[in-house]
Amino acid sequence: MHPSYQAEFSGRYLDAYGSAFGALPLAAQYGFAIVFGLVIGSFLTVVVHRLPIMLERAWRAEAAIESDLEDKPAQRYNLAVPRSACPHCGHVLRPWENIPVVSYVLLRGRCAKCGARVSARYPLTELATALLAALSLFAFGPTWIALAAFGLCATLLAMSLIDFDTRYLPDSLTLPLLWAGLIVNLDDTAFVPLHEAVIGAIAGYLFLWCVYWLFRLVRGVEGMGYGDFKLLAALGAWLGWEALPQIVLVSALAGAVFGLVATGIGKMRFEEPLPFGPFLAAGGAITLFFGTPFYTLFG
Repeated sequence: MHPSYQAEFSGRYLDAYGSAFGALPLAAQYGFAIVFGLVIGSFLTVVVHRLPIMLERAWRAEAAIESDLEDKPAQRYNLAVPRSACPHCGHVLRPWENIPVVSYVLLRGRCAKCGARVSARYPLTELATALLAALSLFAFGPTWIALAAFGLCATLLAMSLIDFDTRYLPDSLTLPLLWAGLIVNLDDTAFVPLHEAVIGAIAGYLFLWCVYWLFRLVRGVEGMGYGDFKLLAALGAWLGWEALPQIVLVSALAGAVFGLVATGIGKMRFEEPLPFGPFLAAGGAITLFFGTPFYTLFG
């Protein structure tokens, strides 16, 4: 099929799907969005926990090959295998123990077998993802753009949690997010025209790259990681170059406030590095839903 006809067919299919979904009562639309968000949130908890482990295993395997060291074949480990289990006793979760939020409430936040506490991060992540799904529907209506916006937000949430835990933003998330933004904006009626998305991706990367090298020349240390460059490039690809100043401003202010509060209450040391990815993600999400009031205030 010729690309132009394929794009036209895909557009008609998505429009028809959006029209059918939009014909549902408003309560049903939001109910579906919330349930869908809870399910995706449950999957995100798996991604946040397992993806860093998968990357570490891959790095170790590569190091073993380069060092000509014989290593035992690792057990299969990915986002699907092995099944979710209690980290304390190894109890494999049964289906009814894996229902988003509901199972946590019914089990009172404890393992059904050993009674060990289950982190509240799991239901909070699921609830946050459900909220993002509802916000996407509210902001963009029953359209494919709302689905794309939710995909962006869900990925940003997963990357933020991984960065908080590991101080690392995986290429397996940042790079697909960048390309997805450019693909979505092939439709100039999506978020921004394609040329603004391309300039945004370039400018987002180059801006933080320059900040990185300036900080390194002045202070002699690295002020941020390359993953931050790629994340801002991805946000530029989704939201365009004009959104970048606001995203950087919001993320810098949020990071500074968080760092001062955390230092003040003794949760971190002043010289301790702070992951910047979660604040970039927050700036991107705020810009996605509220536009760029920065230009109204200071323009």
